[in-house]
Amino acid sequence: MSTTREPEHLNNRHRDTLQQLFATPASHNIEWARVLSLLEAVGTVERRHDGKFRVTLGGESEVLSKPEHKDIDAQQTVDIRRMLTKAGYGAD
Repeated sequence: MSTTREPEHLNNRHRDTLQQLFATPASHNIEWARVLSLLEAVGTVERRHDGKFRVTLGGESEVLSKPEHKDIDAQQTVDIRRMLTKAGYGAD
């Protein structure tokens, strides 16, 4: 899969996570830690006092909660895809 924007600063693990996020059908085993690492590489992530994460990417901010389990859920996948797409990342 190619992306609309694949900066050189993304390592192979970040690229794999990006591919997982945009896979069709959506993957159901995308690890939160890997997503958080990707978001830190492409945007700004700050942990709030309530344990949630404020992610700023491409001029848009979103507050994300760490999932109960190690993998993100379907709604988080949709939200993160939207942010990445608006910032120029995503499937062709």
